[in-house]
Amino acid sequence: MNEPALDNQSNRMVATWLLICCALVFAMVILGGVTRLTGSGLSMVDWRPITGVLPPLSDSEWQSTFEMYQQSPEFQKVNSHMDVHDFKGIFWLEYLHRLLGRTIGIVFLAPFLFFVWAGHIRKRETPRYLLMFILGGLQGVLGWYMVKSGLSNNPHVSQYRLTAHLLAALTIYAYMFWVALGLLYPQTSKIPHRLYRRTLALMALITLTVASGGFVAGLKAGHIFNTFPLMGGKLIPDGLFAMQPAWRNLFDNMVTVQFDHRWLAITTFFSVIAYWFSARHADMSDRLRKGLYLLVLITCLQVILGISTLMAKVPVFLGSAHQGVALLLFTTALYLVHGYRSDQARA
Repeated sequence: MNEPALDNQSNRMVATWLLICCALVFAMVILGGVTRLTGSGLSMVDWRPITGVLPPLSDSEWQSTFEMYQQSPEFQKVNSHMDVHDFKGIFWLEYLHRLLGRTIGIVFLAPFLFFVWAGHIRKRETPRYLLMFILGGLQGVLGWYMVKSGLSNNPHVSQYRLTAHLLAALTIYAYMFWVALGLLYPQTSKIPHRLYRRTLALMALITLTVASGGFVAGLKAGHIFNTFPLMGGKLIPDGLFAMQPAWRNLFDNMVTVQFDHRWLAITTFFSVIAYWFSARHADMSDRLRKGLYLLVLITCLQVILGISTLMAKVPVFLGSAHQGVALLLFTTALYLVHGYRSDQARA
């Protein structure tokens, strides 16, 4: 087998591994959303990265774990009606969320070591993969830092830490996905496609909208003003700037946070439509044209899900679907950014 063929085979193997890791991170984000929507995130009041792999296995272990939870502010102020059976219902989701995080670490590390040993990853390329692993470990620490914010007298996770945790997950996901795309579609041109900068700007807008959704989730702001398009019968609701200093309204005021997310979502929708309208006749590869049309379809679906989730008062299924499709939209935009970066316009 000649060297280029070997390189192509190695690239495909490594890219496939990275895409599997991306799929697991995608599932991690969805499971994290379900954990939040079901109020399960504070059910585990300790963090044992190594020894905490096994769940309680006997009645006495369950009782001991439940007694630890009973000492938490969430139990005392929110869930004091729970018995050990009720507790199991919220424990398992948070446990599975943490277990999936550990699984991702193993699925990443073991193939990485093999690929380095077998020469599929060259030594000069190892730092980029080591950075992925380090970021994953730091994400676990950030997750516990987020949970700790809810183990206080106010048993609610900080919306700042929750959004940081979400954005960190997106960063890791985007980094792995970008490297995988680079292996599958090596850059063939040093001159980006003329749509590259516009696509990059659209990607930034989508990311900002996702981040604003993190604050909506953290404040549970989706449970107020469950009508669309008006909020409390008004286009601009009362209480939009009720807090001082004014900047706090952007992050701490439920009314403002929901208002901002609505209008960012609407802006994203019309920006995608305008982007598609201007790009649809541009000269591009077939794979990027498919990505362009997929971007529009996912955006339309996301708008429908967003409005439905709001008007239904954020049921778990719709809320999780809304978060998942947001990540699909983010993925598609990232795919286009990478593609236009190496696909020179021919017209």
